[in-house]
Order: sequence, then structure tokens, then C-alpha cells
Amino acid sequence: MLHETVIEQFTIIVGKENVKYDNASLLAYSYDSTAQYQALPDAVIAPRNTEEVSQIVEICNEQKIPIVPRGSGTNLCAGTTPLEGGVVLLFKNMNEILEIDEDNLTMTVQPGVYTKTIFEAASQIGLFYPPDPGSMHISQIGGNISENSGGLRGLKYGVTNDYVLGLEVVLPNGEIIRTGGKLAKDVAGYNLTELFTGSEGTLGIITEAILKLIPKPETTKTMLALYHDLEEAAKTVSAIIANRIIPVTLEFLDQPTVKVVEDFAQIGLPTEAKAILLIEQDGAPEVVERDIDKISALCRENGAFDVTVAKTVEEAQALMTARRAALSALSRLMPTTILEDATVPRSEIANMVNAINEIAEKYNVNICTFGHAGDGNLHPTCLTDARNKEEIARVEKAFEEIFKKAVELGGTITGEHGVGAMKLPYLHLKVGEAGIEVMRNIKQAIDPNYIMNPGKMFARNKDEVVNE
Repeated sequence: MLHETVIEQFTIIVGKENVKYDNASLLAYSYDSTAQYQALPDAVIAPRNTEEVSQIVEICNEQKIPIVPRGSGTNLCAGTTPLEGGVVLLFKNMNEILEIDEDNLTMTVQPGVYTKTIFEAASQIGLFYPPDPGSMHISQIGGNISENSGGLRGLKYGVTNDYVLGLEVVLPNGEIIRTGGKLAKDVAGYNLTELFTGSEGTLGIITEAILKLIPKPETTKTMLALYHDLEEAAKTVSAIIANRIIPVTLEFLDQPTVKVVEDFAQIGLPTEAKAILLIEQDGAPEVVERDIDKISALCRENGAFDVTVAKTVEEAQALMTARRAALSALSRLMPTTILEDATVPRSEIANMVNAINEIAEKYNVNICTFGHAGDGNLHPTCLTDARNKEEIARVEKAFEEIFKKAVELGGTITGEHGVGAMKLPYLHLKVGEAGIEVMRNIKQAIDPNYIMNPGKMFARNKDEVVNE
């Protein structure tokens, strides 16, 4: 619990209306979209500008009060749960697009701007901001940057990190620094922009970002390929890439996911298919036409029993909306939905999906799998009930084996969701103990009092987590 004088200091800085410590407010920000993680903060503060953030952080550092920066709470790795209490920082008052620079193809934004707003603002002037996390309608750019969010367009266009040119960051001691800029090249020292991008709020607080924009694609086409066999769908993915075609999206859904999504969306998805690929390409009309024809042929050559190209924009949008609704559709079935993002080389997709199914059967748990097949980023999603402790124990063992299998196949424990608290015990599987120690040393150098989002990424000390 915060001392009354500290609350008074925060109130003087941001105004009474922007400091909340009533039970309802604390409860509202005690959890994010991750199942099974919840802890009450001591206060919720909504600063209005960078200077106020700096003053708040300086007080927290002096008093050793934990700080958890938070966007919309769509996080899926318990990255924004205040596990050690302290202050949750909201950015509802820092939600402006500060500049769109068409000469340099950049947009400068505050952290509370919604991802969809950025996309739409760029689109209105013929430009394009590609990163599209599944929660883009409600996620905030500060959270996207902190988690280095991906999305359906990641295969062709990359992830958030590829579009962050510069940052304004408040360090744990309250100092304000700027990294990068509107530059095509910048090799002056360590790349601090990339260090803070994906750092999950453990190193500082992002208060401004310069984003890269690109020309808007001229046209887009969407297609659906159906398979009786999972292996054939996986081979198709490899064949498309091997033929030097990089689609915008190359999505995979297994049969259980297709059935649930169709029941939810009612758009006529073929529930008899064991696997489907949802493929989208954009660019110049002649290039898109050529690529879609070639992809269609490759799908048939590799065993697709049906290939359909969307005839209208509305039909294409319905397909993509259905894919984006996969998590929502699955979430209706059971009280608790645990969505993960094990990632493997695309050539190992079939092996990984088969392994997921075998592991689910071994532990008698219900797992549906969908994801970004083009970049090997799969989302095994377990439908369970957190109140059933015995089943949850089996779910945890199943996901531990899934993470180990992903790494064994040359992959990683997370492709886009982040480590947070949920995957803290498994980070060593990917980076090794020496890698964790390097990260811990960076954290210690920048945040010696461990006030920035504690309990995330890795433990404070080596002995706090025992890795099996």
C-alpha cells in the first residue's frame, strides 16, 4: 500500500482525476487477457505528457515502487499484470498522432494511440502501416512496441520492430532519452531503439514513437485452399516460399479450429477439411494476379482438394475477419482459454502440429491449433477451466512439452506474444542460462532498483526460479 504522502505527490503531478486507488479501479487493472494471472496494484495513474511520466517514475525510483506500463491489456503473456503491486501507468491521455511526415514517410505518435487508428490515418493518404496484431482494433501502439507485436501480415512485412525508427523513453531514474530518428541509416552506437522495442516495459517507458510508413499496396486478393491431409497443407507452405513467392498472409487452421470459427462466423467455411490455408497477396495488379495463379497451382499440386479465390472485397474481408475471430470463437467454448505461440521453421510446421496433437492426447487436454504458417508461428490454444486444478496441472505440463519440442525443432517459445510472467520459466530453453544472465545484466545496469515491470521476462535473481 502506498503512503498517503506519495499519493498526494502523484495527485499534484497529474491531477486528482488521473489518480485512482479505489477498489473498483484497482481490480479493473489487476489482470490482462492472460488466463490465471492477477494481482492488485496500489494505484492507477494516467499521466498527460512525458514530463509527468518522468516525475512519477522519479518518485517511484526513490521509493522503490514497482511500475507497470499498460495499454489496452490485450497482452497474452501476463506482461501487464502488476504482480508486485505498485503503480499501473495508463496512456489514455497520451493518445495523439503528433505528425505525419509524407516527405520522410513517417508518423510520430504517443503510446496510447490505437493500432487501427494508425493504420487508418496512413491509409487515408495512400500510405501503409503493416503490423496487424489480432487485437489491432483495441491494442495501443505503446503495447505493440513493448511486446514487439506481430500479426497476420508478418510473413511479407515483418513485425513492429521493423517499423519503429525512433523512440522517446523515460528511464527508470526519470531521465528522458531519444533514440533513432527519421533516418534510413543510423549506426551511431548501440541500437537503443531495438533494445527498448520488445523489452516488455522492463527497461523504461515509451512516451513517443517515430514509425515507418510505406506506400499503400495497389490491390489485394485472397484465397482459400482446403486439404484432407495436414502434411499436404504444410508441404504447400514450403512450396510457395521455395518458389520465391512471399504472400502477405499465409494462415493455417486445423479442423477443430475451422469448425469452431464457422459456428461463430457463419460464412460457409468448409468444416470437412482437415486443414485450410488462407492466403492473401497484395501489390501491383499484374503481380498479384500472377502470384495468385501460381499459388493456386502449387496448392493443387500439393494435394488441395479445393482452391477458391474470393470474388469480391466483401468475400475477402469475411475470410480474414473469420481468421481474426479464431480466438474469440474458441473462447466461447470453455471458461478458460490459454493461447500460446510456439514458433518453428516453416519446414517443421507439420512436425510441430503433429507433436501438439500427440502431446494433447498424452495429457488428455483439448488443444486447437491455428496460426501464421508462412512464418512458422503457430497458436496452440487450450480450452480448459482454471477452477479444475488437476486439469490445469496437465495443461501446464502439455505446454512445457510443446515449448521444448518447438526449440528442439529449431524454433522458439514465443514468436510474437512475449515472455512476460507466463513464459518466464521457459526462457532458458531458447536463450540458455548465459543468455538470461546477459539480459539480467542489462536490466541491472538500466534499472538497478528493479521497479520496471518486475516479475517479467526473467527472475530478479538466478535462484528465484528453478528450471526443470
